Amino acid sequence: MIASDKLWEQICSVFPILSEGNQIPSECTEVDDFQTVVKKIEEEDLHTFVESLVINKIEEDMKENVAPAFWSEFYILEEDGERNFIRFKNAVAELNAKYLKYLPTMHKLEEMRMILNSGEPIYGETNLLVILKLIIRTVLHSQLPIPKYQTIIEEFYKLSFKVFYNADKSSRGMPLCDLNESGEDERCGGCSEIEQCRCDAIINDFHTTNRILIQLELLERLAGEVLTSLIHKQIENHVQETCKGSFNQSFISPLEKWLDSVVVGWLTRLYSSGPESPTLKEKLNIFKQKLQHLLYETYTRLRIDQLFTIIIDYPESEAAVDDLRLCLDKTDLRGYLVERLQGALQQRLLHPGVNTPDIITAYVHSIRALRGLDPSGLLLDTVTHPVRQYLRCREDTMRCVVMSLTDEGPDGDLADELARGEAIKEDPAENWETWTPPHIDTVAKSSKEKQSWDIISMLVTVYGSKEMFVHEYRNLLADRLLTQYSYNTEKEIRYLELLKLRFGDSQLHYCEVMLKDIHDSKRINTHLHSEPNFGLSKQELRCTCMILSAQFWPPFKEETLQLPQKIKDHLDVYTKAFETLKGNRTLNWKPHLGSVSLEIELKNRTLSLTVSPTQAAIIWYFQDKTEWTIDELSSILLIPPTILRRRIAFWQSQGLIKETTTDMFCLTEEPTAGKGLKGMPDVCEDEETESITASAHDQREEELQVFWSYIVGMLTNLDSLPPERIHQMLKMFAAQGPAGVDCSLQQLKHFLDRKVREHKLLFSGGYYKLPK
Repeated sequence: MIASDKLWEQICSVFPILSEGNQIPSECTEVDDFQTVVKKIEEEDLHTFVESLVINKIEEDMKENVAPAFWSEFYILEEDGERNFIRFKNAVAELNAKYLKYLPTMHKLEEMRMILNSGEPIYGETNLLVILKLIIRTVLHSQLPIPKYQTIIEEFYKLSFKVFYNADKSSRGMPLCDLNESGEDERCGGCSEIEQCRCDAIINDFHTTNRILIQLELLERLAGEVLTSLIHKQIENHVQETCKGSFNQSFISPLEKWLDSVVVGWLTRLYSSGPESPTLKEKLNIFKQKLQHLLYETYTRLRIDQLFTIIIDYPESEAAVDDLRLCLDKTDLRGYLVERLQGALQQRLLHPGVNTPDIITAYVHSIRALRGLDPSGLLLDTVTHPVRQYLRCREDTMRCVVMSLTDEGPDGDLADELARGEAIKEDPAENWETWTPPHIDTVAKSSKEKQSWDIISMLVTVYGSKEMFVHEYRNLLADRLLTQYSYNTEKEIRYLELLKLRFGDSQLHYCEVMLKDIHDSKRINTHLHSEPNFGLSKQELRCTCMILSAQFWPPFKEETLQLPQKIKDHLDVYTKAFETLKGNRTLNWKPHLGSVSLEIELKNRTLSLTVSPTQAAIIWYFQDKTEWTIDELSSILLIPPTILRRRIAFWQSQGLIKETTTDMFCLTEEPTAGKGLKGMPDVCEDEETESITASAHDQREEELQVFWSYIVGMLTNLDSLPPERIHQMLKMFAAQGPAGVDCSLQQLKHFLDRKVREHKLLFSGGYYKLPK
């Protein structure tokens, strides 16, 4: 379509942007009769052509001049943050100036449309101002200098946020300026100026720039990602600075107030810089909800990363646990909590460098802390599953639990828990008004299972049965009763009664008999020594004993010891007195167990000591002969030389015996400085703390030996059997011991293989049989 030269000149006079040079004057040229030109355009049917031509010229000018000039301010990054602030401000101001120069042309197009009553959409829009803003946004983003532009924008908003935050601190009575060492004002906390504060000017420039960006609808597209990143960093930094390392107070309310007054207040001022919008309040409310979720998530992640320390400090850190419980309800971070806490437990707790009592203490604190964090118990079950598995692998776990329960461990928490009595078990599903479904990330068991919050029960069931706990308690009780050599059992009776409340009378019947034996021993000893007919009062050495019911006590550690004849005579007198008192009952002495009170008279000193019978027997023979070889003493005491040498070490540490030559020991009545064995007190301490009961391995061997008579009877009657068949028959007929003697198939195979090595069994083709 071609127009006459005269008409084209008239069109160019109305729309100067179409003239050669593409210059846009500050004010468009007026035409004497604008409507006459519009009529001619209509007559020639050129209105669509003219509109498209003007829009294309504006778009072309934007691409060639406006956009390059705008983005040129973003390629140079200054070290000074305020200079970057000024560069962005100037770039936006220049862009706004170009936008204002396009407005007269767009008004002429709009006037032409009104005269011609036309309104064909351009780029899907009919409003020409909207079309102009759309062109500006499109052209700017088509030449976006990624990622350089974000740094300048970030510096702009970072400085404005700093100034706003500083102004908020001043409104709360906090100092506005940093102080130097002398206490004088040095720099403004907002603009960092030394002499003349520029905070007001920065805030004014901030509002002016944001008003332009909002007017051009560029704020979200140009600065939305930067604003989000900046706010995220500010929230993370504030949470870190405010909450890290402090667990004894709640921070949710202070953080929410800070978010509302500082972050949301800054965003409100940012969006309020532009013209009023009916949707502005709604947008700010949505943004506030997102920021609150971000705040909760940041705070939750921080507390989860510190959760191991929080658990160890519990209950002092109860406020942090309460905060974390509230935040977990608002965030979806339970899976993250399980992963991070299990990793922390694995790294800091579940390795050989940590003592078993410390692991148990941490486990108890975990139960209490996670109980407050998740009342359903599913989180506790999921997180502490590796801890329970690891404790099963430690041989001393149950002994440490028992020691802690009876106030012998380093932590008295379990003893206090035991003293409080049995914990109340409550099914959270029973109260339908407060019941909530378990979270999908922590469902580790059937919902029908009830979670017991009894800490002691949870510790005992680490091994899956109460029998093992009772067995270990029985061993520990025997150690206590027979190493203290005291008839005072009030403390042990109290613990036993508390344990019976939890485990029942039948489980602890053997322990009850053990305590009764101690009480009866005291009564019998008093009676035998007070009755002159028994002859004990006439003896040179006073002899008392603890009379134990053998079938109710755990097996003792077996050691051979030949007592001096004089001591044996005293024991025989006591045995006859006991037989006279009890009729058909007698005593089977354990000579290596017990204690002996000695008074040793030397040349210039007298020693009063309480030692073991073995140590007393050793020094007894040195009063008859001052020099002994290790073999001579071994033959007379019936003690192996290796064990005897360890027992002699006690007297060496006391300075009474010294080794003159290899395996030759002599009595030394005068103390010799510096002649003791180096490190000997440690050896003696080990001897004193050594358990008198047989080791777990020895006890297991003795328990398995019970099955031997059954096995011999089976193989005698049935000739040969596979180990699986033997195991089935043992489960049916073998007697059970006091702690519930049981034997797995693997343990039975090891036992039978040992009998094969001892030539008591033959093995062929997968069958065992007796040798002929």
